[in-house]
Amino acid sequence: MYCTEVMVKQHANISRMLKVIKEICCGILEGAEIDQKEFAEILDFIRRYADGHHHRREELVLFPEMVDHLEEVASIIIKHGMLVEHDLVRALDEALKLYAQEPKTEYKLQILTEAMAYANRLQQHVEKENNVVYPLADRGLSDDIKNKIDTTVHEMEAEEG
Repeated sequence: MYCTEVMVKQHANISRMLKVIKEICCGILEGAEIDQKEFAEILDFIRRYADGHHHRREELVLFPEMVDHLEEVASIIIKHGMLVEHDLVRALDEALKLYAQEPKTEYKLQILTEAMAYANRLQQHVEKENNVVYPLADRGLSDDIKNKIDTTVHEMEAEEG
């Protein structure tokens, strides 16, 4: 299975987590307390799976090959869009830390704002990759480059266990 197919499946897992984030935010608006443990688990998923597993393969393997072997438009899309959008979670983490230190309404609002912004931006990011970036790679990269990408990604999987 070519790596973009795997990445689309990984996006489905990420999108499920984004729905969970939205449901939690709606619950908070309806009066639920902020569950620091639940948000810690979400941040762990984001850092380990979305960033550490999925985005790492894009940033270290797929995107460099696209920049090296496709038209300038691919380079612009990758360097000024996809890579910039990969680091979206920092503000949510900071808001959670502030709230843990002092549970003020202002910090609760900041958590909701950052969580929803993260969920919305990352969902848009996923859709861009699924509908623009990956098809561009599938159409434009040679079979040799695709095989090189697949081999490298499989090696990364084996190293990580």
